[in-house]
Amino acid sequence: MSSTQEQVSEARASQRESDREQRESDREQRLFSFQTTQLVWLALGLIETLIAMRIVLKLIGANPENMFAAFIYGFSYVFLFPFEGLLGDPTSGEVILEISYIIAMLVYALLSVVVARIVSVLYYRPR
Repeated sequence: MSSTQEQVSEARASQRESDREQRESDREQRLFSFQTTQLVWLALGLIETLIAMRIVLKLIGANPENMFAAFIYGFSYVFLFPFEGLLGDPTSGEVILEISYIIAMLVYALLSVVVARIVSVLYYRPR
């Protein structure tokens, strides 16, 4: 009887260890999923801010020769060239409303939601 109790005790201990390892693995997967999703949202925030700054600078007629404006225009172009010429941009003097780039902001936001959801589905596997 003692041998049977020892076997049961060992089996329970083994099961507890297996459960602990599984919980730890699940926690690591959730953490990775969370961190990756947070990086996606951070990237979206930076891209959206950059595009918004460009739209505002163009809207208020900022001097494109200014170092700050030139930096924003140049750096944001990397994200905006696929949308260039999508729609006509209404102008009034030096003031320009870049409607195509407002659409780009919406597309990037939608793309970020999709990527964040894919990360969640791929890396989070509940029991």
